[in-house]
Amino acid sequence: MIHGPNLNLLGQREPGIYGAGSLAQLDTKLGEVAVQEGLSVVCRQSNHVGVIIDWIHEVARGDFDALVINPGGYTHTSVAIADALRAVSAPAIEVHLTNLYTRESYRHTSVTGSACCGIIMGLGRQSYVLALRHLATQLLNRPASS
Repeated sequence: MIHGPNLNLLGQREPGIYGAGSLAQLDTKLGEVAVQEGLSVVCRQSNHVGVIIDWIHEVARGDFDALVINPGGYTHTSVAIADALRAVSAPAIEVHLTNLYTRESYRHTSVTGSACCGIIMGLGRQSYVLALRHLATQLLNRPASS
């Protein structure tokens, strides 16, 4: 799980839009869901595009089997993150707490989403849970040689 810029401020930054719970609470929930699904999850957050790209490269190297990413504001601007996601053969799902299409018009385009196998948005923290559960289904149903 990669949380992008400003997500470290969940619960403090515009709680009417992003919710009152903290990032630590979200990560705890994702850990619980992963255990229920027979997986483990590593949750990371950075405000820096280069760090996020380095973490995506860990997936490309085979260090992880799948990726859930909320690129935050980089969603709309980062060709570099999109290129890194395209370099990953493992499934990647983009998530957002809010529905981008109900926000400002500059948020209606996802540069990074086109490099993912799916996007889940607008369901608050449940967007993350659904992405993790979907990936669990995909990973657990794959052939043993994968």
